[in-house]
Amino acid sequence: MKIKEFIVVEGKNDTNVLQSYFECDTIETHGTHLSKDTLKQIEIAANTRGVIIFTDPDFPGEKIRTTINQKIPGCKNAYIEKNKAKTSKKVGVEHASKEDLFDALQHMFTYENNPRETLSWQEYIDLGLSGRDDSSSKREIIAKHYYLGKPNAKTLYKRLNMLHLTKETLEAILEDKKG
Repeated sequence: MKIKEFIVVEGKNDTNVLQSYFECDTIETHGTHLSKDTLKQIEIAANTRGVIIFTDPDFPGEKIRTTINQKIPGCKNAYIEKNKAKTSKKVGVEHASKEDLFDALQHMFTYENNPRETLSWQEYIDLGLSGRDDSSSKREIIAKHYYLGKPNAKTLYKRLNMLHLTKETLEAILEDKKG
């Protein structure tokens, strides 16, 4: 499978694994401190071929993803679940199977900066996605359905609005998972 966009990853192991399965070019961040040169490289890539942010499903990976999305709008985002990208001691894109990497790349999307609110905070709470004993498991159902990683309550709320999702759509997903 050939991937047109540059894939932003954290390190050379991610690059090696992705390039063993896909025909692709990567940009490595080399950790959470994104240098001005690396950000400029990502910006140029975004303006020429496009960019897919595919960082590890952990706090540093999320920090890198957030920084890039804020500084360079229009990047695509691919997520892999933590349980699909870990060994007994480490978490990272490089530990995922070819099938799981392919699946994540098939479900990538672009966040809209300054999205209009399609889901109010009150509707979010009414859905039980925050403030209840089972909120975490409900957030996990929604995040898994939309390939959003495992965000906390506020981050998931923001992402759902960026994707223009409504209370009715989310209710249907939660209802479907119940039955």
